[in-house]
Amino acid sequence: MLENPLIATVILFTLIALGEWISIISRARVPMLLTAMVGYLICIWTGIFPENILDKSTFGSLGAILVGPAILHMGTLIPFSLLKKQIKAVAISLGGVIVAGVLLLVIVSLIFDYPTAVAGVGPISGGIIALVVTSEKLTEIGLSSLVVIPALIVAFQGVLGMPLSLFFMKKYATTIQNDMDNGVFVPMADGMDSGKPEADDKAQSPLRSSMTLKLFYVFVGAAIGVALGEVTPINYSLWCLAIGVIGLKLGVFESRTLEKSNSFTLVMIAIIFVVLGTMGGVTPQQVLDNLPSILLFLLLGTFGIALGGYIVSKLVKWHPLKGMPVALTALFGFPGDYILCEEASRSVARNKEEEQIIFNELLAPMLIGGFTTVTVSSVVVAGILVGTL
Repeated sequence: MLENPLIATVILFTLIALGEWISIISRARVPMLLTAMVGYLICIWTGIFPENILDKSTFGSLGAILVGPAILHMGTLIPFSLLKKQIKAVAISLGGVIVAGVLLLVIVSLIFDYPTAVAGVGPISGGIIALVVTSEKLTEIGLSSLVVIPALIVAFQGVLGMPLSLFFMKKYATTIQNDMDNGVFVPMADGMDSGKPEADDKAQSPLRSSMTLKLFYVFVGAAIGVALGEVTPINYSLWCLAIGVIGLKLGVFESRTLEKSNSFTLVMIAIIFVVLGTMGGVTPQQVLDNLPSILLFLLLGTFGIALGGYIVSKLVKWHPLKGMPVALTALFGFPGDYILCEEASRSVARNKEEEQIIFNELLAPMLIGGFTTVTVSSVVVAGILVGTL
């Protein structure tokens, strides 16, 4: 039966649905994505799922296509006026990467050796692209035995990062709630679209109001971003984000287009399938053989990122509970940053209006932090460090 793509998809979807259910009943104490990732790994290791279940599903292939449109959609959530204010989020996320990198290079080099330290620093500060850069260099210089270290870090870094970030975000959401109760809350995200339908939608021409055409515009913009990523040294995700922000400013895209076309939930589910696929090649033996170094990287790296986020938050006069999750986006990036914003705001808010205010307050810095670390700084760090081997 598992040869059937629909049945394979439903089985994997069950993990995501279970994660969502646990997140709701635990008031987001357990992140949905964490449940899905750990559950997937356990089911693969125990033989409950065949190793090729994602290939049989084919839904992950759709998810890979939808990453660009989803990132462009994120750009339409952030008005340009708000984006300009996120320089502090960039500084905080970079501070976390730098402090963690220094700690890891010094301590891991002393306990193990310098090549082992280099193998993990890039991926702990960002993920897949840094993993590719590091792995290629290690193989090239004959250190292929170390390739498993960055692969395992990327597979497990969210296990610590997501619950810790969610804990800080919920605490900060409570602070926002208290400020609203006391009448002293000043929204950073003032002017963000609430997601409600526009009053004049019916007065628009069919060319502007058609959901099919709105969706088409998003895909065209994402395709342009992917094409620019192919011909320039800038990663396509940054192009898609920029196109979303600029397109919103110019009126090419509506805010929250994928949500208004009732497409966003399906897009996010498909992308989560892609995230699950990043863990597919990890075996129990690999984990056991490299457990000491992996634990050191994960514990010390998470501590260093949070510490760097705390220090820079103090320097730029942000609440540390707001800044530390921004730095910790290095451990999971997109779509985890968006999903955690949803879970934190949903679990703390007392009504839908309050939920939207908290969500808007969390979203922009988390997205900017994730793009800064995962897409930019991790690749730079990995590229520089592997050049020293």
